[in-house]
Amino acid sequence: MTKKAPKISEQNLPQSGPKRLNVFERYLTVWVLICMVIGVALGKFLPEITASLSAMEFGKGSQVNVPIAILIWLMIFPMMLKIDFGSLGSIARKPKGLLITLFVNWLIKPFSMAFLAWLFIQNIFSLWIDPETAKSYTAGLIILAAAPCTAMVFVWSYLTDGDPAYTLVQVAVNDLIMLVAFAPIVMFLLGVADVVVPSKVLITSVVVFIVIPLVAGFITRTVLLKKYGTNWFETKFLSKFHPVTVIALLLTLLLIFAFQAENLTTKWIAVILIAIPILIQVYFNSSLTYLLMRLFKVQHNVASPGALIGASNFFELAVAVAITLFGPSSGAALACVVGVLVEVPVMLSVCTICNRSQGWYNRTFPAKTMNVCEK
Repeated sequence: MTKKAPKISEQNLPQSGPKRLNVFERYLTVWVLICMVIGVALGKFLPEITASLSAMEFGKGSQVNVPIAILIWLMIFPMMLKIDFGSLGSIARKPKGLLITLFVNWLIKPFSMAFLAWLFIQNIFSLWIDPETAKSYTAGLIILAAAPCTAMVFVWSYLTDGDPAYTLVQVAVNDLIMLVAFAPIVMFLLGVADVVVPSKVLITSVVVFIVIPLVAGFITRTVLLKKYGTNWFETKFLSKFHPVTVIALLLTLLLIFAFQAENLTTKWIAVILIAIPILIQVYFNSSLTYLLMRLFKVQHNVASPGALIGASNFFELAVAVAITLFGPSSGAALACVVGVLVEVPVMLSVCTICNRSQGWYNRTFPAKTMNVCEK
C-alpha cells in the first residue's frame, strides 16, 4: 500500500547557522577605520584628484556620483543574483514583517530623529553650537532619517542570513513610498514651506542604486540558470562574488570620506556631537523593529534585515539631497556624512546582536509538525 509522507518536526530539519564570517569580514570595523584615514588623507593631500572624482555625476544636477554608484552596484548585484523572483508573490501571504518595517520607517523613524535633533543639537548642546548652525545640523539629520536604507541593507541582510527575497520587497516598497513621501516629510519636519527636494535626485538615485542592479541580476540569473543549471550557478558562479561586496563597501566609504575630508578635519567636535543622536536613533529603531517582529512572530530571517532597515539610512541619497539644498560645505551635508561615519560600525554591531540573539528570538516559535512536502 502507499505510505503517507512522513511528518517531521522543524526541529529535526537541517538548520543553517549564522553566517560564518572570514577574517576580513570579522574585522570589518577595523578596515572601515583604515578607509576613513586613507579617504581623509586623499582629500587633504590630493584635492585635485578628489575634486575630479567628486564632479563625476549621472547627468548634470543629479548629485549622484558615478564612482560611488558603480561601487554600490557591485555591492548589491551579488545579492540580486541570489533572489528567486518567482517566490516574491508568496510574501503577500505573510505581510507582517513588511508592515512592521514600513511602520517604523515612515511613522517612527523620521519623527524620532527630528525630536532627538531638537533635544540634543538645539538644546543640550547649545553651549557648543550656535543657533543657526544647529538648525543646519538638524536639517541634515532629518534628511538622513527620512531616507530609509536601500543598497546597504543587502549587505546587512547577507551578514545576518536574511531572506533575500523578503529583503528585496522591503527595500522596493520603501523606494516606492520614498518617491512620494520623502519630500513632504522633510518639508514638514523642517518647517520651511519653500524647501524643494529635487525629484531628479530621488528618481536618479532609485534608478541607479536599485533598478539597474535589480534588472541586471534578474537577467543574469535567468540566463545562467537556464544554460548551466542550479548547481553550477550556486557553487561555481556565485562563489566568485564572495569578496566583491565587502571590497566595494570599503571603497565607497573611502570616497565619501575623501569628498568630505575638509569638514571632518576642521569640525571634529561637531562630528562627535552630531553622532550622539544618530547612535541613539539607530539602536532605538533597530530594537523597536526587532521586538515588534518577535511580538508578532515574524521569522528571524525576516526580522533581522527588517531591524537593520529600520535603523540604517540611504546615506547616498541623503548626502546628495543635503548638498543640493544647502551646499557641500553646509552643516546639513556634514550631518549626513557623520551618519555615514557612524552607520557602518554601528550597523555591524546590530548585525552581531541579531545573530547572537537568534536562539532567544526563535524561542517564541513553538516547533510544529509539518509534512515534508510543505517545507
